[in-house]
Amino acid sequence: MDTTSTSTARSTAGAPPFGLGLMARFGPGMLVAATGVGAGDLLTASLGGSAVGMSILWAAVVGAVLKGFLNEGIARWQLATGTTVLEGWARFGAWLRYAFFLYLLGWSFFTGGALISACGAAGDALWPLSEDPETSRRIWGVLHSMLGLGLVWAGGFRFFERLMAVCVGVMFVTVLVTAAASGPDWSAAARGLVVPTMPEGGTAWVLGLLGGVGGTVTVLSYGYWIRERGREGTGWLRTCQADLAVGYTLTALFGIAMVIIGSTVQLQGGGLRVAMLLAQRLDDVIGPLGYWLFLWGFWAAVFSSLLGVWEGIPYLFADFLRVHRKAPVADVPLRQTRAWRWYLVALSVVPLPLLWMSLQRAQLAYAVMGALFMPLLAATLLWMNNRRDWVGGLRNGWLVNAALIATLLLFLGVGASEALDAVRKLMGR
Repeated sequence: MDTTSTSTARSTAGAPPFGLGLMARFGPGMLVAATGVGAGDLLTASLGGSAVGMSILWAAVVGAVLKGFLNEGIARWQLATGTTVLEGWARFGAWLRYAFFLYLLGWSFFTGGALISACGAAGDALWPLSEDPETSRRIWGVLHSMLGLGLVWAGGFRFFERLMAVCVGVMFVTVLVTAAASGPDWSAAARGLVVPTMPEGGTAWVLGLLGGVGGTVTVLSYGYWIRERGREGTGWLRTCQADLAVGYTLTALFGIAMVIIGSTVQLQGGGLRVAMLLAQRLDDVIGPLGYWLFLWGFWAAVFSSLLGVWEGIPYLFADFLRVHRKAPVADVPLRQTRAWRWYLVALSVVPLPLLWMSLQRAQLAYAVMGALFMPLLAATLLWMNNRRDWVGGLRNGWLVNAALIATLLLFLGVGASEALDAVRKLMGR
């Protein structure tokens, strides 16, 4: 950790120092964008564009805006109280803390496995290591997981920021250039952005875009990343708001670009094989440039998402242990604790068997269990950030409250839809 920048920020009594560089000002928001845009989000957006066209572009923008307000609530609480959201949840009783911990363990296992598998598929698409695609995917998956472990463990937070900036640059250039080169109907794109419509058969795709864009549990990592940057005190709120605005603008742009790309080709099926199919279709539409640009953009998206989870989620485990033990904020940052390091190792290693196993029913059961996480976060932030005796002058205004209420209602609907769909699949219907 860069102790110089941290001590400078703290010495100004919670006010941002003059002359902040780009990474100091916008780095944490960029990390949120890179981590929150994964393989599932990109494929959902492209399949939705292929199925119902660009009339659902508005959903990518609305989803990013609502996630931005949710993350603003996390920053608002932490800057006002000097405590993390996990510490805030302790005020509701131990049950919430333990329920989240159990959810975190399941989320880490299945999400870690999905990210490893996605990185394996992206690596195999770029450079097959075996004549058997499954063998190549598994080799690449293991290599990506171990590479992520090494980079996050040894690199330090500043190195992690710079590495993610490179990945975001690759994502941004390749995906947006591919979208522009695919020859979309720009007038239809403009209508899809500014005129919200619900096309026939498009409800599921709209809900998928609204709920999927911008990540889920990973939004909690933002509080730890701004602490690494030394943002402490109410004076940093405007910096965080600008930071998040940039991060979620990037998130919305990625979602918009993938819907546009999907609208130019006909796609069928599901899973990671859609990425390869999409690249092949883009080869037909644009030529080899489209094929390779998309594959490199897809790889940058899934590997940056893996890096962000490997870096950010161990903070939650280490913080849970600290709150559970009722220990004060130590002089040693969470990133340097044994708990953070061991959870990083567990994230990188424990999900590896999923490369060889089919655990669809277990994943569906987990989806039912975790469907209400985002509504829970929105509801608790509404309560926590409206208590003047808790947050003082940073109490929510009407606009923030309206956005959080909309987010709560949206994710209750999305969560209920996902849970019902998972229950039907579990029952074999």
